[in-house]
Amino acid sequence: MHQQLCELLPRMRRFARSLTGNPHDADDLVQTAVERALARASQWHEELGLDAWVFGIVRNAWVDEIRSRQRRGQVFVPEAAEDRAGAAPATDQTLTMSVETAMSRLPESQREAVALVLVEGLSYKEAAAALDVPIGTVTSRLARGREALQRMLGDESQ
Repeated sequence: MHQQLCELLPRMRRFARSLTGNPHDADDLVQTAVERALARASQWHEELGLDAWVFGIVRNAWVDEIRSRQRRGQVFVPEAAEDRAGAAPATDQTLTMSVETAMSRLPESQREAVALVLVEGLSYKEAAAALDVPIGTVTSRLARGREALQRMLGDESQ
């Protein structure tokens, strides 16, 4: 399990980044999720798949963090544009920023479904387990999220 968890780290971070929109919060979220997964390893059932179980932990940890921040009255700090300087050629970086911006504008439920199925490659069944919702709910959230992204991105994605 430890080796599989290590192999999931890049995907966990990418999913965490799609939830948080901030690399620092994403790193903290992944650390929290890994700690929880290791502490609760006995709760994992192999038939579910480790990735679906861990992505569920990431999502739940983020929900906990949002609730905690709301109680403290803190505001999310947007990522500084300087963090991205030199990360990719201008055209690729612009498209990446457009996609990230569009993703951040999706309702959280749609953003989660898009991130798990389209970005992380989970099956609808695995995404449903990670989000603790029926498969039909994942399907509808994904369809609405795709449509919204296509409207927001327009011709930029082609």
